[in-house]
Amino acid sequence: MNSPATILKLYWGYQQFRPLQEDIINAILAKQDTLALLPTGGGKSICFQVPALMRPGICLVVTPLIALMKDQVANLKRKNITAYAIYSGMPFQEVERVLEAARRGKCKFLYVSPERLQSKLFQTYCDGLPVNLIAVDEAHCISQWGYDFRPAYLQIADIRSFFPDAPVLALTASATPKVQKDICEKLLLKDPKVFTKSFARSNLSYSVLEESTKINKIQHILSKVEGCGIVYCRNRRRTKEIADLLQMQGISASFYHAGLPQADRNARQEAWINNETRVMVCTNAFGMGIDKPDVRIVIHFDTPDSLEAYYQEAGRAGRDEQKAYAVALFNDDELTEMLGRVDLQFPNLETVRTVYQAIVNYLQIPVGSAEGEYFDFEINDFARTFQLNLTLVYSAIKLLEQEGLVQLSESVLLPSKAMFLVEKETLYEFEANYPALEEIIKTLLRTYEGIFDNEVPIYERQISRLLLIEEDEIITSLNQLNQAGILQYQPRRDSPQICFLQERCSAARLHINMTKVEIRKKAYIERLDAMIAYVRNKSNCRTVQLVNYFGERDTEPCGVCDICIQKKQAPFTRQDFKRLTEEVIAVLEKDALLLSGLQGKFSGVAVHHLLEVLQFLNSEGVVIRSEAGEYSKIRRRLL
Repeated sequence: MNSPATILKLYWGYQQFRPLQEDIINAILAKQDTLALLPTGGGKSICFQVPALMRPGICLVVTPLIALMKDQVANLKRKNITAYAIYSGMPFQEVERVLEAARRGKCKFLYVSPERLQSKLFQTYCDGLPVNLIAVDEAHCISQWGYDFRPAYLQIADIRSFFPDAPVLALTASATPKVQKDICEKLLLKDPKVFTKSFARSNLSYSVLEESTKINKIQHILSKVEGCGIVYCRNRRRTKEIADLLQMQGISASFYHAGLPQADRNARQEAWINNETRVMVCTNAFGMGIDKPDVRIVIHFDTPDSLEAYYQEAGRAGRDEQKAYAVALFNDDELTEMLGRVDLQFPNLETVRTVYQAIVNYLQIPVGSAEGEYFDFEINDFARTFQLNLTLVYSAIKLLEQEGLVQLSESVLLPSKAMFLVEKETLYEFEANYPALEEIIKTLLRTYEGIFDNEVPIYERQISRLLLIEEDEIITSLNQLNQAGILQYQPRRDSPQICFLQERCSAARLHINMTKVEIRKKAYIERLDAMIAYVRNKSNCRTVQLVNYFGERDTEPCGVCDICIQKKQAPFTRQDFKRLTEEVIAVLEKDALLLSGLQGKFSGVAVHHLLEVLQFLNSEGVVIRSEAGEYSKIRRRLL
C-alpha cells in the first residue's frame, strides 16, 4: 500500500503535508473517529481524500455547500479520480444513476448534502455501498450552539448504522469548546481523537476602525495595500453600490451575491481568481471553497453577527503565509441596529405562520400537496408582494428549515427535462409531416434512455454539439415540439428554489418548537455580544481575543494588530521601564536567550524599548551578553 506522502505527491504534487494533516490521516487509517479543527485554508479536504485513496471502497462526504461539492468533484475528476455529488434539486433519475455507479464500485468519492442522507432512495442503496470513511464537513452545523445550525445534520449519526466499520472524520474551521463537545456527542464519535491547529495567524494583521464614512476609508485602505482583496457587505444592493464607487476611483472591482444568475457568478469569480478583477465586493455567499492563496486584504464593511463568521471570512486573506490584512469597519449606530434586529431574526409563532401562509398563497400550493417538490422562489419579489420585512421573511424561513418543513436554496441549477407524450406511430407520422424536426427527435431518442416512459434530464448544449447547431436553435425546436403536444419540455432553471420537505399543512396547524427557538436565540445573543466586544475592544491584542474565544489559552500578543501597534507607539513610561526590567530578569533567570527569543516572549513590546532595558541591566552587572549573542542573568557566587 502506498504511504500518505506518496499519495500526496502522486495526486497533488506536494512534497510534504501541512501541520496536523498527516496526524489526522494516520488516525483515520487506524479507524479512529476524529474531530479536526483546521482554520480556513488549512487543507481540510486532503485529510479525508488521501486516506480514502489508500483503501478500497468509497469515501462518503457530507457537506451543505453545493458550490463546494461541485468544485471538489471537478478537481478530483481532473486528477482522474472518480467522484460524484448528490444535492438538492437533482432529478430522481440522476440521483439513481449516481447511486448505481457507486454501488458498482465506479465511484471513489460520493458528496452528499445532509438532507439527502434521509431520503428513502439513498437509504435503499446504503446496504450495497462499500463506504470506507464518512467525512462530515462544516461539522459545526450539527450544534444548536453553533452559528450555522442545520437540523439535517442531527440525522447524520443515523447513517452510521449502515457502515459500522467506517470511521467518521468531523471537520470544521471554527468551533468553540462548547460546540466541539456538541459535535462529538451528536455524531456519536467513539473515543475521538481531537486535532486542533492554532487559531493564531502570525502573518495576518487584524484591525478595527470606527468610521462614519466607510467608503472613503475603503478607498484609502486599498490605496495603501497592494494586491487583490475582498469587501464583505450584509446587503446585496450595497455590493453593487460600493463596486461602482470603487470603479469610479479607478479601482478594478466587481460585485457578487447569491441573487445573480449562475453564469454571472461563475464569470465574476473566475475574473477575480485570475486577477483580472482586483476587488470583489460581496455578501457572505462568496468565498466558500475558493482556494486563492494571494488575497492581501479582507475588509468588512458591515460587522458580522459572530466571531466564527468573522474569523472564517477574514481568514481568506494571506493563505500563502505572506503578510495580509483583515480590517473591520464599524460605528455605534450599526451595533445598536444589530442588537435591535434580534427580534426580527427570531420571530414569534404567529409571525412564522403568517409568512408560511403567504408562501403557499404566493406559490398557489393546496393543503396536502407539494412534498419533495421544488418551486422557483424569488424572495425579494415575495417580500414586496406581501409587504413583509425581508429580514423577517428570511428568519421565518430559517425557522421553518430548522423544523424540517422547507428548504430554501439560493440557487439550484435544475437541468432541462423532457418526455415524449405520444406513441411511436404518432411520432413517426409527425416526423414525416415536419422533417425539419426529425433530427432532433432522433437525437433525443438515441441520447436519453427512458425518455418515452419518464421525464428525464436533457442538456441543450450536448444536443447542440451532436447536431452541430446553435443552442438557441435547439431550444426553439424543443419549444416547437412542446407546443405541438409531442414533447413535454421544461427548460432548465437557475433561480432560487424552495423545496417542501413535508406536505403543505394549514398555517393554523403549523408547529414550531418555540422552546428550542429560545435556546438558539440565547446562543445567538451570546455570539453577538462577543462580536460587539471584539470591535469595541481597545486594549487587548486582536489575535489573543479571537483565539481565546475558540478556547485557546496562553497565546502571546501578535505584535501586528492595531492594538499591539498602538501599544508599541505609546509612551514608554518610568513604570513601564521598571515593569519590563523585572519581567526580563525573571525570564533570563530560567534560560539564556537571543534577542529574537526575548522578542518572542515580549512580542507586544517595541524592540528599542527591549534593547534599552537590556543595556541598562548589562551596565548594572545583572545581565551579560555572550559572543553568540545570548543574554543571560549573571549568577552571583556565594563566598
